[in-house]
Amino acid sequence: MNPIIKSITQEYLRNDLPDFKAGDRVTVFYKIKEGNKERIQQFQGDVIQRRNSGVDETFTVRKISNGVGVERIFPVHSPYIEKVEVNRLGKVRRARIFYLRKTIGKASRIKERRS
Repeated sequence: MNPIIKSITQEYLRNDLPDFKAGDRVTVFYKIKEGNKERIQQFQGDVIQRRNSGVDETFTVRKISNGVGVERIFPVHSPYIEKVEVNRLGKVRRARIFYLRKTIGKASRIKERRS
């Protein structure tokens, strides 16, 4: 990467988020603007992937809401993310666990990793 671009993007990187990877259950607290009000909403689910690096890095969280799978992509270094809590460490053997989209019920459980 060009050193000029690297130095500019360096100031936007966050280092206050915990380490998490695919398979972990996380709660993402993110800010939502509604008119002139701002509130914090929680999104809890399993991380199914992390991709890219630097300022472009994103992670996808999947949860089941009323029997329907909901996925949301969050930029890691977004100023709208208040905090990320790691609720449970998952034991998976892949970096991208898209097979969870096809599973139903108990088959979609992820074993817990011992830390």
